[in-house]
Amino acid sequence: MKGESSAPKVVLIDGYIDDPAALGVPPYISPMIRAVAGAAMDAGGEVEYISIDMLRNGAELPDADVTVLLSGNTVPGKYLRSMPMSLKEIKEFSPKMKGWKMIGGSSANAPEAKLFDFRIHKDLAASLYDGMTGKEVTERQRTLEEWNRWMVLGADIVTSHQDFPHPLMVEIESYRGCHRYASGGCAFCIEPTKGRPLMREPEDILEEARRLRELGVRNIRVGGQTCIISYGSTDFESGVPRPVPSKVRSLFEGLRSLGFEHISVDNANPAVIATYPEESEEVIRTLAECCSSGNVLALGLESADPRVGAANNLNSTAEQVLDAIRLINKVGAERGPTGLPKILPGLNIICGLEGETFETYILNKEFLQRLVDENLLVRRINIRQVIDSRKEFHVKMNEKRFKKFKQSVREDVDHVMLERMVPVGTILKDVYMEIHDGSVTFGRQPGSYPLLVGVPYPLELDKSYDILVTEWGFRSITGITYPFDINSMPMSSLSALPGIGKKRAATLALKRPFTDFSDLSRAIDDPHVIEGLKGFIVFGPRD
Repeated sequence: MKGESSAPKVVLIDGYIDDPAALGVPPYISPMIRAVAGAAMDAGGEVEYISIDMLRNGAELPDADVTVLLSGNTVPGKYLRSMPMSLKEIKEFSPKMKGWKMIGGSSANAPEAKLFDFRIHKDLAASLYDGMTGKEVTERQRTLEEWNRWMVLGADIVTSHQDFPHPLMVEIESYRGCHRYASGGCAFCIEPTKGRPLMREPEDILEEARRLRELGVRNIRVGGQTCIISYGSTDFESGVPRPVPSKVRSLFEGLRSLGFEHISVDNANPAVIATYPEESEEVIRTLAECCSSGNVLALGLESADPRVGAANNLNSTAEQVLDAIRLINKVGAERGPTGLPKILPGLNIICGLEGETFETYILNKEFLQRLVDENLLVRRINIRQVIDSRKEFHVKMNEKRFKKFKQSVREDVDHVMLERMVPVGTILKDVYMEIHDGSVTFGRQPGSYPLLVGVPYPLELDKSYDILVTEWGFRSITGITYPFDINSMPMSSLSALPGIGKKRAATLALKRPFTDFSDLSRAIDDPHVIEGLKGFIVFGPRD
């Protein structure tokens, strides 16, 4: 291809990123890699996208004049079927990369990054553009004009992603930076280092979204911001900006009109919600109306210990977080079309921050117990250890204490929340099945923090099913396909029916086909079990 075109060939390797303000591990594709593509095209380049999963599956690295790698995770998590490029893989693939080489993302800080000609720590797209247009490669942020232009230009690479068009979730950025930049923000967070917030206007975001929809994108997530409630605010000095509901409504009504199948959001500042409850309620109602149900507003509690809050300049007090959780529940706890509540809070807790003591864990657990006692819903509680991505923390982690705390939250809080949020009999719509693990099939609905769903029998992968909830784990649920044809489903699935088990499943397999519940009751002499099966069992012709 190089011989056919005078344009420089740029190969983009998506090693995946996972940051507090950007998801990029499949089924997500980050806005950062799309901005890099747009910058390369704006500089006259011919772009080819390839993901680390494609390389893992045997794809060859093509010839190139420039090879760019984006990779790294600053908030390591558990992944279902993929993960960010490892340092070992960077070392393995870097000698095969052609042309001059550039790396960005948190992997640029690793020793393996020395294998690259340029290691970019700020804005990979801006640095690439400068290098390709003959300027000195420096660490700078893109301008607003560049940002908007590059997101439209780089949109087309989504069609090369292995998850396109479904279950691919395309993240769209609304603004960068932090409203608390003047005070330095939370000590662990990199967002304040991006400086004063730079807001994209609704019409610019909608132009990008319109192009993505034209390409066939079905699912989007508005991320890349520290607080979606604060979108559109021009108060950059107070640290707690008053929301501008009209801006949020303009954006999300526009997104809804484009016909995406799924729209979700991410972070929210609980201090903003608690300080401006009326404006915040209006914004949350807009999100509940315009986005898909199952949406999550991730709130940064980080620690309920006020001493830890002061030592790390944390965003919100425990009482502000509690007020925010109450308000989000008030607006969003109603069940929506996907089977999940319309919009619920998520909660982030970080261990290992400065000033942490044994009492910190007690205060954190007491705070979470208040949520249980008040009958509030929280969709997701994320507990992690702090990462020295911005500064070094000096607290010596007690791993035994950390694990004990995490386990107690899973048992005493997470399980209760799942029981309340998805009672037995709840039907979750369009669960996309992704992997087999033994005889269990695991899948998720589209969303920011989708609930993991396990079905205890084999199902065809890369296909969506409606799932009826039968029981709960600590952070996942078990269910069966809905409706459930008792005459044709394999015997392995019959035992998953409520009240059946292996012994009754064998009896059912021998005595079917059944014509109706009266017929079924002759095989199951238990009226309570029969009653529990009504509403989702169907009697089709036996295969």
